[in-house]
Amino acid sequence: MTIILCLAAVVFGYLLGSVPTGFLMGRARGVDLRSVGSGNIGATNALRVLGKKAGAMVLILDAAKGALACWGLPRLAEVVGPTAGSDQNLLSVLAGAGAILGHNYTCWLKFKGGKGVATSAGVLAVITPVALLLATAVWVIVFVVGRYVSLASISAALALPFLVWLTKGNSFLTAFAVLMAAVVIYAHRSNIKRLVNGTEHRFGRNKALDAAEEPLRGTDTTETTEFQRRQTGGVARTLEH
Repeated sequence: MTIILCLAAVVFGYLLGSVPTGFLMGRARGVDLRSVGSGNIGATNALRVLGKKAGAMVLILDAAKGALACWGLPRLAEVVGPTAGSDQNLLSVLAGAGAILGHNYTCWLKFKGGKGVATSAGVLAVITPVALLLATAVWVIVFVVGRYVSLASISAALALPFLVWLTKGNSFLTAFAVLMAAVVIYAHRSNIKRLVNGTEHRFGRNKALDAAEEPLRGTDTTETTEFQRRQTGGVARTLEH
């Protein structure tokens, strides 16, 4: 396989993955996802801002970008000339990597895109579907328990390399899974900070309650306790009179 063909696979995947489906879905409805909600153009923010149908559509399309890149590039290469099975696997991986990078760093939006979870899932659906099912199970369990989309995505990413090795026993694919996990976790670095600080948005939580508690987040506990003590003392004095 030539270097040119390898580079073409990455570029093909990148251009396909760079289509900002969430941004376009929002624009079609007169909304710029970058300026509302979490500011991300991925499926989670689309779900919160645009609704369930739009969020589901963005999720499907983002996953389709990764799947199409991995599945389509080897078929296109066959048109140019026959390729061995190992070469096809390499082309799929390179195209998938390009699609994930294109989604996360889309050239159409100043290289600011999504977090790569759905697109990575599409890539895995073609390369190692069993590992994807197991990683999805991890995602669902963590989400049901904690109701944090970000924590569920990070947990699934951490489990992915082990699941790929368990189901495939392939060092090359496991190394690729490690890189995929690293990209996803890096994209969630701001979420990790909020999880540590206790300020991450919990899916399904009442937005009015979040807004009411926002002024108290980061407030010194001593000051808050002193304020509550004074309030309680004031009420007591009022009752005495």
